[in-house]
Amino acid sequence: MANYMATDYSNIQQAIDSVTRATPPGSSAELIFPAGVYETGPITLYSNLIITLEQGAMIKFIADPTLYSPIWTRWEGVECYAMHPLLYASKASNITIRGTGIIDGSGQWWWEAFRQIEAEDRTTPIKPYELMLAKLNPDYKSRPGGGARPQTQFLRPPLVQFWQCSNIRLQDFTLQNSPFWTLHTVYSKNIVIAGMKILNPPDAINTDAIDLDSSKDVSIEHCLFDVGDDAITLKSGSGEDGLRINIPTKNVSVRNCRILASHGGIAIGSETAGGIENVSVSDCVFEGTQRAIRLKSRRGRGGMIKDISLYNLTMDGCWCPIVIGQYFAPGVLPEEREATLSEAPQPITLMTPYIKNVYISNVTATNIRSTAAFIVGLPEAPIENIIIKDFKHSMANEQQLLETWNTEPTEGHFHDNDRGIKVVNATNVKFI
Repeated sequence: MANYMATDYSNIQQAIDSVTRATPPGSSAELIFPAGVYETGPITLYSNLIITLEQGAMIKFIADPTLYSPIWTRWEGVECYAMHPLLYASKASNITIRGTGIIDGSGQWWWEAFRQIEAEDRTTPIKPYELMLAKLNPDYKSRPGGGARPQTQFLRPPLVQFWQCSNIRLQDFTLQNSPFWTLHTVYSKNIVIAGMKILNPPDAINTDAIDLDSSKDVSIEHCLFDVGDDAITLKSGSGEDGLRINIPTKNVSVRNCRILASHGGIAIGSETAGGIENVSVSDCVFEGTQRAIRLKSRRGRGGMIKDISLYNLTMDGCWCPIVIGQYFAPGVLPEEREATLSEAPQPITLMTPYIKNVYISNVTATNIRSTAAFIVGLPEAPIENIIIKDFKHSMANEQQLLETWNTEPTEGHFHDNDRGIKVVNATNVKFI
């Protein structure tokens, strides 16, 4: 295997292109980044490439939306044009990124721009780069979203995205300050994520750590997550578009991870149209996480979550240790709100989501700040077959308690002053 130094080239993309051209078919090449800061625009990786970030090396992306020209991708569960991911690979295989260095997304500018949109309560595109995307996505006004205001077409890029890739290994380095989702795998398989740190400020909205999106055969172990949204997130598309693609996320193993600030530690959904199945999570620690285990969907998402096993978990200072719910409200369009969030039964359609066969064992949760467990299904499609064994839990002191509406964002539905175990519209739920 040939080794190359990134410092021998004028920029990162030139280095990757040159190394790729020089590598014989079937062989791999290593591109090494010594200590130093490497500022760059978007980067595309190719097959049979090893990126090694030595101690003190930082790849730092320039915060300028005009650099990340539109690309066909999946954004909040819907295929569309969005800004080019900062670090990207498409239809590639055998890619490794390793070392103790850092990849930094310069997220501050992106977060402030989005906060301004929220402060204005803006729901339409106005910036040139937003209007460009709106033209490419003529149905943007009706697209479902999860809270990142897709109607503005400020479709921020993920820090890293693998699109239709296979045999990916990510080891030991740090991802930080992402504009949007941090590590996004789409239609990809055979992925190992080990020993990584993913860090975003707790108020950096939509900065999930890992989004496994219609991807399979994934192992995540010995990682640290401290982010501004969900941590390890499993998705499979949203609504009609997700049903059209119909690719599940499955065969995912998470072991020995530590999760600090996040909205959901292990978050499954809310984009569930293609289905999510065969997930195992074990021996993880959650400290100050809002919701440690978080299965979420709603009417209009479709699909089924099933065969989920979570065991040997320790939680401290969480708002709610266990959430399994079908009334996830963020991003519901105004005209959809009445039917989507109705507590009365609604007609069963292809867009009705289902959750079943969840096994949770040996969970210790201390200093709970809101509610011990929140299991709330749809009256027309109740949650089925939930077994929770050896769930030991205790509440925080009165000064640390939060109002119970913090348990899960459902626009006030199913929240009262009960801080215990809430079960609504669910069958065969067993605490043993």
